[in-house]
Amino acid sequence: MATIVEEPRRALRAECGDCVGLCCVALAFAKSADFAFDKPAGEPCVNLDGDDRCSIHPHLRDRGFKGCTVFDCFGAGQHVTRHTFDGRSWRDDDAVRAGMFAVFPIVRQLHELLWYLEEALRMPAAAPLHPALREARAEVEAAADAPADAIRMLDVDELRAPAAELLREAARLTRETGEPADCTAPLRVKRSRIRPGADLLGADLRGADLRGAELRGALLIAADLRDARLVRAELIGADLRDARLGGADLSEAIYLTQTQVNAATGDARTRLPRTVDRPSHWR
Repeated sequence: MATIVEEPRRALRAECGDCVGLCCVALAFAKSADFAFDKPAGEPCVNLDGDDRCSIHPHLRDRGFKGCTVFDCFGAGQHVTRHTFDGRSWRDDDAVRAGMFAVFPIVRQLHELLWYLEEALRMPAAAPLHPALREARAEVEAAADAPADAIRMLDVDELRAPAAELLREAARLTRETGEPADCTAPLRVKRSRIRPGADLLGADLRGADLRGAELRGALLIAADLRDARLVRAELIGADLRDARLGGADLSEAIYLTQTQVNAATGDARTRLPRTVDRPSHWR
């Protein structure tokens, strides 16, 4: 059983050595700026070697596979390999292959949800919600630990809906603590655009005071956030592909994931939460 340990990111972060290369086989990708060629779901990537390791891993970005360096399975790969299928491989037989490929994307969704629930449980301001959050976590853990057939029948949206409400309320309570943003400070976009689901594609937000901003699901592709203050900014579901984070303060950003950080660009001055690693491709 996958136990959420004291540092939950150890259980909810990819450990490729304990997986059988599921992300390199089960998932599809299309030729684009992120991938050098098309690959259908269920077909092994040509770069996957016989030991289920990427043969070009140190050179993925140079070879046109930026998308691979952004992806994070939230530990679903090792969980499906070691727990759901007891250490077996998709190479064993067709039944295992079909089962693993069907279950892996579902468990990834469940583990991502567990990541957010764990973060909410570490928010002091959300203490009144902690009992309900623990119940939600236990329910999601049980779903992820279920047999493969049960996972395949799972309605993830039905499971996610009540948890999402808790996560949103935990974020609200946390956003409203501490120093608020200075609404009189200069902002290069209309302040009314700083809202959930906002289209901020390529927006100039340099030096912006975005403390406590609600940017859930915002489109921040290629946005310039250099030196912006994103303390207590809620970023769940925000698209940060190619966002410029040099010097930005995300040290207390809410629901910031490794995938989001990997997709952005930053530098040595960028401040990140302790639960997120600084990407190796940052300068």
